[in-house]
Amino acid sequence: EHSRLQFCGRDGMMVAVFWISFLLLAYIYFGYPVCIRLLASARPLPVNKSGAYQPKVSILIAAYNEAKDIEATLRNKLALDYPREQLEILVVSDESEDGTDEIVQAVAADAPFPVKLFRQVPRQGKTAGLNMLKQHAEGDILAFSDANSEWDQQALKALVSNFNDPAVGYVTGKMVYVNPEGALIGDGCSAYMKYENWLRAQETLVGSVVGVDGGIDAMRKELHSELNADQLPDFVQPLKVVEQGYRVVYEPGALLKEEALSDGGSEFSMRVRVSLRALWALKDMKQLMSPANDPVFAWQLISHKLLRYAAFAPMITLAIAALYLAPVKGLYALAAIGYGLFLYFAWAGYQKESRGQSLSTVYALPYYFVLLNLASFKAFVAFAKGEKKVVWNPRKG
Repeated sequence: EHSRLQFCGRDGMMVAVFWISFLLLAYIYFGYPVCIRLLASARPLPVNKSGAYQPKVSILIAAYNEAKDIEATLRNKLALDYPREQLEILVVSDESEDGTDEIVQAVAADAPFPVKLFRQVPRQGKTAGLNMLKQHAEGDILAFSDANSEWDQQALKALVSNFNDPAVGYVTGKMVYVNPEGALIGDGCSAYMKYENWLRAQETLVGSVVGVDGGIDAMRKELHSELNADQLPDFVQPLKVVEQGYRVVYEPGALLKEEALSDGGSEFSMRVRVSLRALWALKDMKQLMSPANDPVFAWQLISHKLLRYAAFAPMITLAIAALYLAPVKGLYALAAIGYGLFLYFAWAGYQKESRGQSLSTVYALPYYFVLLNLASFKAFVAFAKGEKKVVWNPRKG
């Protein structure tokens, strides 16, 4: 009798683990988006944009051994539809050794507006480089581009129009994927990016977004905070802007064209690096997760970032509970089978990609979902060990 009661107790505990894990995952990926949508509909805060607002802009680019891409990136910025007298480009070369500096100087020689090169020695990473560039920037607005980012010709105009609203301190654009020839892949967005961009649109209507792209961002220069070399500027800088009482908004008309990463290994490495730096950023800015400051933004930051990065934990506990309970009741057996099929399609997606095959949504969604959560898990392990990423390598992480 005692043994049977003990077994029932274990069953009860695993049932609780199963449903808590399931509900937590459902909230992270579905519940939060529904809540943010309802809030955006109930009390929308539109941005007072104006295309006539065209202040002086400094485009900041950090580069390390980017000889392959830097000329195309600079020519892309030189062709932007924005008043020439209101533009300058500042490039910091983080002790590049591949001819990046010479290429920048050659482009600068015949540029229609100032292109200035600064060299950072010894190598200190992107954040330190951007801190340096800010000291030399003459623009009222700082725009941030990666060394391999191609912007749509109207992108800067679209970004800057948001600063007509005095409540806006930081603006992020929309990334679309292109093939090597520059053509959009499908409608230019992966299913994951469509989901993220939709969330950003809702969060903008609520007040501020909690995640930005990094390759196409802009902010008011007076709000720029000097960051530590190990802090992720794409994550911490917008949070610092919110802390100062300004909005961080999403501008879907500012397009960043990025070549899709061709293999999961590159994507995985990049995601681990970004996730690790984001975890340190959350630790540095943990005061924003306190409801005592801004309860709505605290809820957004916890739901969209902290819980999303930690989603691998309920994924693991859900799998364990489903497998344990599968012999007990048909519902849990179905859950275990469904989970197994999901992982099979993720593995099959990985295999197909390894062979150079394109992935349909049936394979791509599970594959990318598992890849993101494995990257978060690896980042959490590195975070727990105290590891930090300060410097970077071009493109494929």
